[in-house]
Amino acid sequence: MISSRAWAITIVALALFLLFDFFIAYRDRHKSTSLKKATIWVFIYISFAVAFGVSLGIWATEQARAEFFAGWITEYSLSFDNLFVFILILARLKVAKEKEELVLLIGIVSSLFLRGIFIAAGSAIVHRFESIFFFFGAFLIYTAVRLFSQGKEEEWHEGRALLFLKKRGASAFILALTAIAITNVLFAFDSIPAIFGLTKNTYVIVTANVFALMGLRQLYFLLGGLMSKMIYLTEGLSIILAFIGVKLIFEAAIATHHPKVFGISVPEISLTFSLAVIIGTLAVTAVLSLITSKKIKDAGLQEHESEGE
Repeated sequence: MISSRAWAITIVALALFLLFDFFIAYRDRHKSTSLKKATIWVFIYISFAVAFGVSLGIWATEQARAEFFAGWITEYSLSFDNLFVFILILARLKVAKEKEELVLLIGIVSSLFLRGIFIAAGSAIVHRFESIFFFFGAFLIYTAVRLFSQGKEEEWHEGRALLFLKKRGASAFILALTAIAITNVLFAFDSIPAIFGLTKNTYVIVTANVFALMGLRQLYFLLGGLMSKMIYLTEGLSIILAFIGVKLIFEAAIATHHPKVFGISVPEISLTFSLAVIIGTLAVTAVLSLITSKKIKDAGLQEHESEGE
């Protein structure tokens, strides 16, 4: 059980860090973010997240530490897919390079606010209706199947809200903020049920989401040029979501006193096994993506050389 004092200290610390980050983004709003700067900030955010997770095992519990890392890694990996859509939005709307940083930060702050509402609502529902995990699990499996079948072929399209603003002369900056805010709401429908499948600890859920989103802006500038190489990222994320979806359904069956289905005992999936599946899937996805992208690049070079001859 996390004390109210720990909650207060955490919220104040994270809020101050976000304000500092917002100040830096606003101060440099007319400058393009360099690869070096993005790399340093991503390293800082990851270091803070790791340090926080390790500290949980000292002043809280070992269970909280394991749940935080499982939740943070899952949310952070899902944010990579978010970045792909952000890249499409900013490129399609032709947002100036020097404006991208501010657009992303405002979008991320709005996402934190929206996810806070989702988490609060989700916690209230979960504590009252354990059967909700059947719905969460089914929704994650549906999302996984949709992601796997579509891959990265699905393009971002302007919705009615953007067309409405466009007709009234809204700037690319306002259109981008609106598009990212809407997109963040859609992403929350996937990420919040996913982390509830790993932990029911509201403190862990909140901090894992905050740490995952806090580094998203810098990660955009760091990985923008590398996203094309992660060609199997969406498929890897779909496997993770499907796994968590099945885990949620198993937990719901046990919680609602259905330990056996057709005479077969429903297995209990441990957090350690879940963490291993998440990390293993991401590792295999990254390796296969890099190998395949290198083969494609080499094949392209050979074709270009043969044409030159």
